[in-house]
Amino acid sequence: MKRTKYSAFVRWLSMASAVLLSGCKAGVLDPKGPIGHDERTLIITAVLLMLVVVIPVIVMTIAFAWKYRASNKKAEYRPNWSHSNKIEVVVWTVPCIIILILGTITWKTTHSLDPFKPLETADNQKPITIEVVALDWKWLFIYPEQHIATVNQVTFPENVPVRFKVTSDTVMNSFFIPQLGSQIYAMAGMQTEVNLLAHETGTFDGMSAHFSGDGFAHMNFKAIATSQSQFNEWVNKVKQAQDPLDQASYDALAKPSEQNPVAYYSSVKPDLFKSIVASYMNSNSDTASVEMQSDSGVTDVR
Repeated sequence: MKRTKYSAFVRWLSMASAVLLSGCKAGVLDPKGPIGHDERTLIITAVLLMLVVVIPVIVMTIAFAWKYRASNKKAEYRPNWSHSNKIEVVVWTVPCIIILILGTITWKTTHSLDPFKPLETADNQKPITIEVVALDWKWLFIYPEQHIATVNQVTFPENVPVRFKVTSDTVMNSFFIPQLGSQIYAMAGMQTEVNLLAHETGTFDGMSAHFSGDGFAHMNFKAIATSQSQFNEWVNKVKQAQDPLDQASYDALAKPSEQNPVAYYSSVKPDLFKSIVASYMNSNSDTASVEMQSDSGVTDVR
């Protein structure tokens, strides 16, 4: 009878695990670019180092509970025991060593994986610049060099560094393509930057990683890495779209909406991205400072 109950419990546990994990995707653990690969290595290294403490603690907890169970009459009973120098050395030294190792790794990777740091390729490919605007509840991608724009889809060539310049025309958000690497916050009146690269073709899930209201759950997009020739064909396709992204069409797009379909714009109002950032400037501020700082870091509007 007990064996039957145990088998039923194992089957139930297996089924529950399958259901809970059925919606999971590899994400950051299945990187498609150098930044994502380094971040996966960092995550795995940190987990393994912490398991050096966690696994022995779990094993000892089970072992001690079993050894000193009430029915074990052979267990040694020492009611006056209160201290052990050997135990103190172990429980303090091991965590301190792990913290030092993690701190050193974190310090180095913080600089090597700096999102502002330009990426280099073996053949010195010129980076492509894409301007990203977080809206309610969709993503606008502006290609200043190609003079086109898209909604909820961003396409770029493989093995070519991509410089994403990011801002928001609404509440704070977070731009994230898990398989390519670092997330970066998008804030109104500020411009930030993240450099990414895909080392193979494919379609990757992009998302908002910061809650931003009712439509947050559907604020997703597709990041598509293609060959250079396919990218050129795609740009020509977008340029054939019927709608331009002028101020009137942008104002309509910026209104809150959920589950927006992919949209293409054949042309873009000049300096639209800069004007979005500058729109949050105070009336007494010098709007030219936005342009001067746009290529050098975060533009903070006070």
